[in-house]
Amino acid sequence: MPGTTTDRLLRAALLLKGLDGGAELLAGAALALVGPRELGELAQRVVAHHLLGSPRGALAERFTAGEAALSSGDRTFAVAYLTLHGVLKLGLVVALLCELRPAYPVAIGVLAVFVGYEAYRAARTGSSVLWAAAALDLVVTVLVVREYRRLRAGPPRPAGSPRRPRRGTS
Repeated sequence: MPGTTTDRLLRAALLLKGLDGGAELLAGAALALVGPRELGELAQRVVAHHLLGSPRGALAERFTAGEAALSSGDRTFAVAYLTLHGVLKLGLVVALLCELRPAYPVAIGVLAVFVGYEAYRAARTGSSVLWAAAALDLVVTVLVVREYRRLRAGPPRPAGSPRRPRRGTS
């Protein structure tokens, strides 16, 4: 990825996606290793120490409800979702940073699914955070499409060779 503004934006977005994927992978692993009792104790400490605001506030109640759902039966789904989502994101980020051409259409498709799902969930729940996530993923998708077009316009780079500078830049 050469040094244009678009390229720097894409690299920054990919690094953020990579951090997000790593956090999801770690959260999935931690959730798999922590038992329901420990999870409940952690939730009680977080709420009791007002780390989410008032213990009777909406955020604390949602946090407690989420912990209860994870402790009861949604745990396996959450572990699988977080782990697979994290691995998928990290794999795509690495592939895109290495400019592996076959990864671009896959990344575009995966991001399109993310945008669609986030928009669907945002519309159903009224979540402004999900609308923001969908908008961010849409911007990342546009950046990935632009980079893929740039790569396709030039000759293929042999494996292991250094990246070629873009014409008109040094």
